[in-house]
Amino acid sequence: MPAANLNIAVVCSSNMNRSMEAHAFLSKKGFKVRSFGTGDKVKLPGTGPDRPNVYDFSCTYDEIYQDLLNKDKTFYTQNGLLNMIDRNRRIKPKPERFQLCKEKFDIVVTCEERVYDQVVEYQYWRLPYENG
Repeated sequence: MPAANLNIAVVCSSNMNRSMEAHAFLSKKGFKVRSFGTGDKVKLPGTGPDRPNVYDFSCTYDEIYQDLLNKDKTFYTQNGLLNMIDRNRRIKPKPERFQLCKEKFDIVVTCEERVYDQVVEYQYWRLPYENG
């Protein structure tokens, strides 16, 4: 099967940083790729370790960008979050949760061990029900 025909998923926890960078890179190389997160919520660093920014997966990248811009433009510009989210919104409208996708993939790339475990667990429980 030619590489361009492979259906690839790239997965991290919040569908913000690593999965989106891989999504952008693979897309530019001509691959059919989608990116996802496996967490319950989209979590981004806040102004302190005890104050993360937490969003539902239904929030668009535009909404997240505007929220951080309104909270502290200077801080989120300096730490790179606004730039990262600006990249994301040029790729797709919003973060997506892997567990809500029904599409089949030839290759699933996970960006950390915990995410790998979540993907394997989801596939383990999903497949018996889909195959009868």
